[in-house]
Amino acid sequence: MEEEAGSNRIVTYYTTLLALLLILIFHFASKKFKTSPPPPPPPPSAPHPSPTSLQFRISELVSDDDLKFLIQKLDLNDNDNEKWETIIHKSNNHLSYSASSFKPQGAPVKYLSVTVFENCSLEVLRDFYMDNDYRLQWDKTLLQHHQLQVDRTDGTEIGLTIKKFPLLTPREYVLAWRLWQGNDQTFYCFIKECEHPLAPRHKKYVRVGFFRSCWRIRKVPGRNACEIKMYHQEDAGLNVEMAKLAFARGIWSYVCKMDNALRKYNAISRPHIGPAVTAVSLIQKVPPGLETINHIVDTPATPARIPMDGLVTDETREKKFRRRPSRKVLANGLLLLGGVICLSRGHSSLGAKVAMAYILTKLRKQDASSGQSRES
Repeated sequence: MEEEAGSNRIVTYYTTLLALLLILIFHFASKKFKTSPPPPPPPPSAPHPSPTSLQFRISELVSDDDLKFLIQKLDLNDNDNEKWETIIHKSNNHLSYSASSFKPQGAPVKYLSVTVFENCSLEVLRDFYMDNDYRLQWDKTLLQHHQLQVDRTDGTEIGLTIKKFPLLTPREYVLAWRLWQGNDQTFYCFIKECEHPLAPRHKKYVRVGFFRSCWRIRKVPGRNACEIKMYHQEDAGLNVEMAKLAFARGIWSYVCKMDNALRKYNAISRPHIGPAVTAVSLIQKVPPGLETINHIVDTPATPARIPMDGLVTDETREKKFRRRPSRKVLANGLLLLGGVICLSRGHSSLGAKVAMAYILTKLRKQDASSGQSRES
């Protein structure tokens, strides 16, 4: 009897264990093969905005007040209280170019330049400067350009431009511009930064937050030549000294390349490949009151003459450079040189030139400050 009872307990034990095992298997199998409910339908997608729904008021972005600012800034008498420094003055048989700069406190560097093109008409030079589709062919710093909107009432145009800089993240420009024509066939253009719903910000670009550029095109009296005088100021997030050095060393080559592109532009039939309606086709007349200001402040078409007060002459530069530089500046300069060469990815000549120019500028500044401390 005891043996029979023991065997019954064993059977009951294994039966219970088997039952529990079957229940567990069924439980996990039901979870695994249980049909999940269908996912909820996606929310209705918002309709894509049409170009007309994105139209917003841009007629006040560039106003006649900007034109007045343009006329006054292109007159050197308006800049008498600013100590401008001559950067370059060069010429050849086809063109001449001069530029100067001024660094206001707490603001981007201002540039003022005068370019004279020989054997060129006003309309061709105007169209060439405003033809961004043709610029994509010859200006290698330009990566993209798209027209975003045009206001047919006052001729304001908005565009998106992507430009590349050596060793730096490409810069993104969302700009608005407008053109005017004076009674004497003088052309004016004012360009400034803006925002637009068709140009959202991208992480792979740096959006330029401040941009002011304006120019005037007119005939040179007594000869078959045209002059374009330009005032430019922007904050592209670049080191001020590096930007000035890059400008001084590269601008003449760029201007010569621009002149070659202009000669080709003048020679070809210039088939229209860009937008049909632009700021050029909607050019405005200069208001009579501002036309009077233009005649009052008008100056001869000659390269910009910059006041000599406050300029750093070659003699003072030589005296400053004779002093021995500090070890700290030399160490930082060598470190910068190595970094630029590495970033240049093998183009050591370009990197070394830019870095060494930057080092020399830092040395001059360091020696100037040390000299002032010794004098005091």
